[in-house]
Amino acid sequence: QVQLVESGGGLVQAGGSLRLSCTAPENIFKLNNFDWYRQTPGKQRQLVATVTITNMTTYLNSVKDRFAISRDNAKNTVYLQMNSLKPEDTAVYTCAVFDRSTRRTFWGQGTQVTVSS
Repeated sequence: QVQLVESGGGLVQAGGSLRLSCTAPENIFKLNNFDWYRQTPGKQRQLVATVTITNMTTYLNSVKDRFAISRDNAKNTVYLQMNSLKPEDTAVYTCAVFDRSTRRTFWGQGTQVTVSS
C-alpha cells in the first residue's frame, strides 16, 4: 500500500498562512501528477490544485492568487502554500495521486485546516 504522508495543517486567523506538505515514495512521486483536495462536512470534495510532473499547475478559481502548489523532486514532496486564508477555506485537505503504472489512486490521511474570523 502506497503511503502519502501529510503535515502542516492547523488553526490560523483569517489573513494568515499555512503550508501543507505531502511526501510520497520516490517511485510514485517522480512519475505522476499530484493533487490537493479539500472537503467540509456535508459538501462535495473539491479539487484545489494540481501540479504535473513538468510543474504545470492548475487551481480552483476561489484559491487562485492565494494558494501555490509546488513539488520538490529532491524530497519527493508536494507543497500547498496557502496565503490570505479565509474562513471559507476551512476544510480537511488531502493530497492524492493517480499512479499511472498501477492505475490506482492513493490518498493521504488528510489534515485539518481551520481559519478563524
